Amino acid sequence: QVQLVESGGGLVQPGGSLRLSCAASGSIVSINYWAWHRQAPGKQRELVAAGSLFITNYANSVKGRFTISRDNAKKAVYLEMNSLKPEDTAVYYCNVRFGGDLRDYWGQGTQVTVSS
Repeated sequence: QVQLVESGGGLVQPGGSLRLSCAASGSIVSINYWAWHRQAPGKQRELVAAGSLFITNYANSVKGRFTISRDNAKKAVYLEMNSLKPEDTAVYYCNVRFGGDLRDYWGQGTQVTVSS
């Protein structure tokens, strides 16, 4: 059974950086789609960044500051976040689809708090 485990969240000052990781356990062939979503208190979950074999997309609010990446060998996806702002505060969730599997898999969420 495939599971996703997130790490890397925490408290950071405005202007700081964090790197979120999402590691898959279990038997997988490849990561074909990878994405990060976030949900702030009282708000709907929103897509932050998504990648596939041919394209990478970012929400306008994070363009130029966040970078999404994938490492098939390590069965992991990452979100590098720079120049963090208080409005980036949210619970961040990774979302992955694997080769040969039509299901969406989700991580458990990791809290990111940007505050001085």
